[in-house]
Amino acid sequence: MNNNKYKILLVEDENNILAFVSALLESNDYKVISARDYNSAKTLYTSHIPDLVILDLGLPDKDGSVLLNDIRSDDLTPVIVLSARNDEREKVKLLDMGANDYVTKPFGSDELLARVRSALRNTRHSSSEGRLPGGKFTLIDLMIDYDARRIFIGEQEIKLTQTEYNIVAFLSEHCGKVMTYSAIIKSVWRETPNESSIKKLQVNMANIRKKFGARPGEFNYIVNELGVGYRMNG
Repeated sequence: MNNNKYKILLVEDENNILAFVSALLESNDYKVISARDYNSAKTLYTSHIPDLVILDLGLPDKDGSVLLNDIRSDDLTPVIVLSARNDEREKVKLLDMGANDYVTKPFGSDELLARVRSALRNTRHSSSEGRLPGGKFTLIDLMIDYDARRIFIGEQEIKLTQTEYNIVAFLSEHCGKVMTYSAIIKSVWRETPNESSIKKLQVNMANIRKKFGARPGEFNYIVNELGVGYRMNG
């Protein structure tokens, strides 16, 4: 038995989805602990301390967002929300509450597995690995030197404005996690988000992606989650 498997707490009350996702995760070498309601999920979370939580919102006893709030008040275990609700405002609210990602039902196996890998990679980074100021961040050919405030792709230095650098550094510190417009604006500009500041962020991001050489259909370091925010690919 592999004792180094990632433990995933799957919270889902629909039996067919629970069985499908459990089988998918186990066949990809994850250890799955499952719960069908808030109370059992809370108990299992406390006793097993999982590496990741996949959380359905429509639970029979309490809304899944209550469990998300409990987890965030306790630690930074990554949480992927799984829901049939496809409202942008709801996504933004949950991401601002601390969810790492949001997958809308119905979803594909490959999509869910990619989100799981990304969320788990996010937690493996630490300051000693250069994720946080005082070190370096690397992702494929991208390298950020936090102390020097310089960014390279391969051998080429990418010349960014101070604001553009601050946006990229912030996203790198949360690599793999969707950061909402609101979270980015509060961090970079220290102001309350509104239509004008969102537009300002979008203009800066368009410039960053152009300087990074972003192209449709190729691997891009920063992905636009339409109507919600941005994610640095992990």
